[in-house]
Amino acid sequence: MRVIVASDFHLKFVENQEEKERRERVISFLDSLVGKTDILILNGDIFDLWFVWKNVIIKGYFPILKKLADLQESDCRIVFIAGNHDFWFRNFLTSFLDIEIFRHDFSEEIDGKKVYVSHGDLFTSNDLRYKIFRAMVRNKFIMNFYGMLHPDLALGLGKSLSRTSRKYQAPSDRLKEKEKGLIAFAKKKLDECDIVIFGHSHLPKVEILDNGIYANAGDWMGNSTYLEMIDGKIKLCKYKKK
Repeated sequence: MRVIVASDFHLKFVENQEEKERRERVISFLDSLVGKTDILILNGDIFDLWFVWKNVIIKGYFPILKKLADLQESDCRIVFIAGNHDFWFRNFLTSFLDIEIFRHDFSEEIDGKKVYVSHGDLFTSNDLRYKIFRAMVRNKFIMNFYGMLHPDLALGLGKSLSRTSRKYQAPSDRLKEKEKGLIAFAKKKLDECDIVIFGHSHLPKVEILDNGIYANAGDWMGNSTYLEMIDGKIKLCKYKKK
């Protein structure tokens, strides 16, 4: 079985040239998986903001949604785990694209390996302010209020709240501090599984620990990396658009 794990595309609904090029690279990557992948795991922050109204979706994401539909039609199972930017799920992805949604984590035995996957934003070190913010914005009252706003107004507000602005890039020491928390959690979690997979830190890695494997799919803002697992063996890959 071939399993692909990717995270942190951070696709925007309003793009500058750099973001347009990233979206085209992501579409090329997804296109390369059609007919060649058994499971695609999208491990959070695929979209820089995700929301669906009763009769409205964000038109800027249509090219990606079309490619996910192509994958699903090629008998690829698609799993989507919420990140810290795309968590306000309703029923569009499940009803129209048959995507499996997991709000916190995903666990399954695949080719004899017990695999645990989560975006990782709950397990980072020294990030209390974010965790309080996370609890607030995931509140159902906030989500329902946001859904009552006109889409143009709501998207303008969402854009201003996004931490991944066009010029934002977390310093390397902060990313490494985030990673410490991820690895610490992975070491504990590996007592009950074989492989722990995260995203969020934007630091791609496959590391053999004492009791299993820690893997991070990295990001597509600077690395264009993903994880590939074939017959239970996992490796880190870098995508180069042809």
